Amino acid sequence: MTTDAGNRQVVERYAAALPTDWDALNELRHPDFVEDWPQSGERIRGHASYRAIHESYPGGQPSASDQKVRGSEDKWVVTPSYTPMRIVGSGDTYFIEARIHYPDGDYAHFAGIVELRDGKIAKQTSYFAMPFEAPVWRAALVERMQPMKD
Repeated sequence: MTTDAGNRQVVERYAAALPTDWDALNELRHPDFVEDWPQSGERIRGHASYRAIHESYPGGQPSASDQKVRGSEDKWVVTPSYTPMRIVGSGDTYFIEARIHYPDGDYAHFAGIVELRDGKIAKQTSYFAMPFEAPVWRAALVERMQPMKD
């Protein structure tokens, strides 16, 4: 039986390996791994398909660095192309919040729900949100924050 602490370590290693540390991702994923992209209605079945999609990305795959993951608990700094910001969860379900920088210079906010089975990542549901300008009509009702771009 896997403990919460053991599952958290798996998810931390997984978040640090995303998106292109192929060997680590393959090791951490369950043999029946699937990833759902609800916004486009796609399901990726298996690590090999995940890898092929990322290696075929128009403009090239995101660069990754060998920087060590630093931080404690929910504070993270990893790379300029994929930056995990927070990991929360317990048991077999965890949430990863991150920023993604695409090869063309665009960026998105990433929200991923990962589910473990037998101490490995069995399912990931990923949501990608591009930044947008706040509408003027809400200005008196909200506090303005600095958009996260980097």
